[in-house]
Amino acid sequence: MEKIIWQDEINQIITKYSNYEGVDFLPKIVEELNLKVVIEGKDNLPENGRCVFVANHPFGFVDSLILTNTVAEKYGALRAIGNKLFMLVPNLQPITVSVNVFGKINKKNMLELDKLYASDFPITNFPHGVVSRIYKGKIQDNDWQKSFITKAISHKRDIVPIRFYGRNSRLFYFINIFRQLFGIKTNIELALLPHEMFKKRNKTIKVKIGKPIPWQKFDKTLSHWDWAQKVRMHIYNFELNSTNNPTFYDSDKHITNSIMQQSCK
Repeated sequence: MEKIIWQDEINQIITKYSNYEGVDFLPKIVEELNLKVVIEGKDNLPENGRCVFVANHPFGFVDSLILTNTVAEKYGALRAIGNKLFMLVPNLQPITVSVNVFGKINKKNMLELDKLYASDFPITNFPHGVVSRIYKGKIQDNDWQKSFITKAISHKRDIVPIRFYGRNSRLFYFINIFRQLFGIKTNIELALLPHEMFKKRNKTIKVKIGKPIPWQKFDKTLSHWDWAQKVRMHIYNFELNSTNNPTFYDSDKHITNSIMQQSCK
């Protein structure tokens, strides 16, 4: 089991960089994994960082690392909304606000989130909450949680959409399919996330940042849940090496129509 979760390697990294924490720890891990990060649309990062930076979640830890590091490089201090697995890395605890993605958020978590959104910190968030699996025949996030829309409106924060390109190993998805076929509720594939992280060593990770979406855009023409799905679908429409990506305003009408059809099911 220790080999599967790469316990020794992870402990070595944590020990090696024990004097670094928070935003100072992030670039050290990027260097340790020798990741080449290619980002399109970096000029779309607004000067005022009091936004919510949302992204799809194909990898698990590597995309979390790159998202937080990219935002930290631009703005310095930030807060990352992460699950309890992210909190297991002690070096990241100072910048992480933990939420329970596998159940209901308790009152204490809700108060912490409200306090965070009311602050001036840039916030990073993966609204799916868990790593992408096979969904509707593709490796992608399932429906996004609506809370980032609700909080963005309440606290007047624009949303910056970000897409990661790539996937985990076939083994990761095989185990996911296997446990579903046999009715195993425990997400046993999560034990492979350290393995997936180290498989990204020396790899190129491609990222695209879209234009900020003003919080005022999220009016009452759609529910908060529907707006969350529209942002998700907007991100999946991003194309690399293209200057013709639609803005959130003039994305194809089929996005809204598709969402409305889902809502009626």
